[in-house]
Amino acid sequence: MKANLLKTATGLLGGATLMLSSSLIMAAPPVQEIIEKANQASYYAGQDGRSEARMKIEDDSGRTQTRQFTVLRKNVEDSDQQKYLVVFSRPSEYRDTVFLVHKKPQAGDDRSLYLPDLDLVRRIAPGDKRTSFVGAHVYYEDISGRNLNQDEHQLAEETDEHYVLKSTPKNPGEVEFASFQTWIDKETFLPMRIEYTDEDGEVYRIMENARVEEVDGYPTPTMMRVQDLESGGQTLVQFRGIDYDLGIPDSVFTDRSLRNPPSEWLERR
Repeated sequence: MKANLLKTATGLLGGATLMLSSSLIMAAPPVQEIIEKANQASYYAGQDGRSEARMKIEDDSGRTQTRQFTVLRKNVEDSDQQKYLVVFSRPSEYRDTVFLVHKKPQAGDDRSLYLPDLDLVRRIAPGDKRTSFVGAHVYYEDISGRNLNQDEHQLAEETDEHYVLKSTPKNPGEVEFASFQTWIDKETFLPMRIEYTDEDGEVYRIMENARVEEVDGYPTPTMMRVQDLESGGQTLVQFRGIDYDLGIPDSVFTDRSLRNPPSEWLERR
């Protein structure tokens, strides 16, 4: 009798240990690891990259405007810094407008906008990072990303497909949102949806990667949608002609390219 009880107890203990081990194996990675992988997947695929974008801006009455531009991007070796050059081709009033970013997460980004009609280079102040990018519902900060250290992050939920993180700004006076939630795909670590909430806890802005395709071995968003729930408008951005690891030189990402964009790198390969 005692032997049977001991055998049963041992079996139950072994089963519990197995269940505990399985739960540990399946546990979510640390939050810091999740956000770092998501940041890497979103902005750092390959050593450099090129893509063409078509932006459709729609207001609450259904009226639309379009913007077309080409994005060049290069990672700075052995650092989290990057360089971006965005050159507009359409419509005519935006043609040759150029946006240059030297992304420095630990020191603050350098952002410049060249306005050809005025032959003027405008520096984008830190306080302007979360304002409209050329009239779209996309913000300047959305182009090259937000510094991970500007927010406190916690795992709010885990589903079969996503890690859901809640992020709260460390300096709330510098931003228009009270918090945001990000749905991160467990397989690709791409952020699939971001919801921004105001001080009342209401969602007022949504960003989502509406389509993802594999390009040169990298899971790549090819359609992004930004909705402004307060105004009722939205911006849809479609990406095509995407290439990675082209060997783009550093000279492309200098002030000289603001007035003289590098045509040889802007053309599709």
